[in-house]
Amino acid sequence: MEGFRRKRLFFHEKRHSIWAKVLLTVIISCCIILLTCHGLNRLMADSKEEEKRSLEEALQREIVQCYVLEGHYPDSLSYLEEQYGFSYDKEQFFVDYQLLGANIMPDVTVIERKN
Repeated sequence: MEGFRRKRLFFHEKRHSIWAKVLLTVIISCCIILLTCHGLNRLMADSKEEEKRSLEEALQREIVQCYVLEGHYPDSLSYLEEQYGFSYDKEQFFVDYQLLGANIMPDVTVIERKN
C-alpha cells in the first residue's frame, strides 16, 4: 500500500509539472506574439511618417522647380499636377496649398488622413 501512495504522489507531481510547463509555454508564446504585433505596428507608423516626409520634400522640389522655370510659384496644387505630373495618394494624404503671392513661397501643409 505504501508503494501505491508513493507512485500516486509521484504521478500527481509529474502531472502538475507538465501543466506548469504548458502554461509557461503558452505565456511565453503570447508574449512573443504581442511583441511582434507591437513591432509591426511601430514599423507601419514609421513607414507612414517616412511617406509623409517624402511627399513634403517632393512637393517642395516641384514648387521650386516651377519657380525656377517659370519665374513664379504655381497658382495651385492642380497646376503642379497638370503641368509637372506631380501626383500623390489623395486617399491617404490631404495637402493644403496656400498661395501667399507671386514671389512668396506658398504655405504647404501635408496631413495624413485616418482610414
